Amino acid sequence: MGNKTPIDSELVRTLAALLDETNLTEIEYGVGDVKIRVARTAAPVTVHHGAAPAYAASPVAQPGQTGGYDDADHPGAVTSPMVGVAYLSPEPGATKFINPGDMVTEGQTVMLIEAMKTFNPIRAPRGGKVTRILVTDNQPVEFGEPLMIIE
Repeated sequence: MGNKTPIDSELVRTLAALLDETNLTEIEYGVGDVKIRVARTAAPVTVHHGAAPAYAASPVAQPGQTGGYDDADHPGAVTSPMVGVAYLSPEPGATKFINPGDMVTEGQTVMLIEAMKTFNPIRAPRGGKVTRILVTDNQPVEFGEPLMIIE
């Protein structure tokens, strides 16, 4: 039979529809050593045989970085625990959860991330002053992406 696995085009269509439904940028599904990834990029579908490759987020320089830290490496960075869409307020037109300069307490809801039609509260992992918010309202975010800096 060789090393080729037929691609389940119905599965790819279902995954693509799920991408549209959830406003995600990519989704990956795997069974055994066959992985299908559908993404909104130049290469919309990839099939991996064997171990999936490791993906590393490449840091992007932000204007006004302080202390010589990249946002992802900043000791006060709060990162996204999931892939989804970030929301800075509880509903459209409502006051934002936080603004730069606000003091937050540990456990305080600082934003929401919608993943698979579920709104997940993102809570401050520690108390402190919000010095920067690194995402905009309704912005897609990736796992591990820095969302804000709390010092």
